Order: sequence, then C-alpha cells, then structure tokens
Amino acid sequence: MPHDTEAIAEQVFIALADPSRRAILTALAAHGPATATDLAERLPITRQAIAKHLNLLTEAGLVTAEPGERRRVRYRLCSAPMRVAQQFLAAMARDWDGRLDALREHLNRGENHDE
Repeated sequence: MPHDTEAIAEQVFIALADPSRRAILTALAAHGPATATDLAERLPITRQAIAKHLNLLTEAGLVTAEPGERRRVRYRLCSAPMRVAQQFLAAMARDWDGRLDALREHLNRGENHDE
C-alpha cells in the first residue's frame, strides 16, 4: 500500500467504484472475517470473481489476508485506508466550503448594492 495520502485515497476510491467490491466489504463488515468461498455463498458473485476483487481490495489495503485452518485464507477488513480517504474528502470539502462561502458573500454584497 502506498504511503502518500493522495495515492492511498486514490486506491480506496478505485476499489469502492465497483459495486461487487462494495458488496464484499459490506459482507465482511456485517459478518466478520471470511474466506472467498464464504463470500461466494453469501453474494451473487462467483468465487473466482471474488478472489480477483479480494486481490484488489488487499492491494488497496482495505482487507488483510490471514492464514486460516487447512490452508484457507480468511479476509478481514482494515479501516486505516478508509480513514485516509475520509480525511482527503474532508480536506476537499473544507476547501469547497470556503470557496462557496466567499461566493455567497460576494453575491450578497451585490444584492445589497442594488437596493
């Protein structure tokens, strides 16, 4: 996983762009750690597709792979990258809020001059 905040946020946004990956994350959040087979039983996605999605989610740092019994790998949510993406969005929102406030003040001054 990259260390640059913007790169981490980008990987999170790419991962979240796909509805199947969002469904996998939702299932892991609701039911806890699971194998690709467990997830295939819960979701209308093939096990092979789930495995591909889990690889991307692992690369984005949103899930971690843990060895389980009988060489089965269980996947667990990792919230740190999501927090980085939230902070990235919050910073952007603050920038936009400031610009929108300045525009609102400018427009209000214009309305007051018309009177």
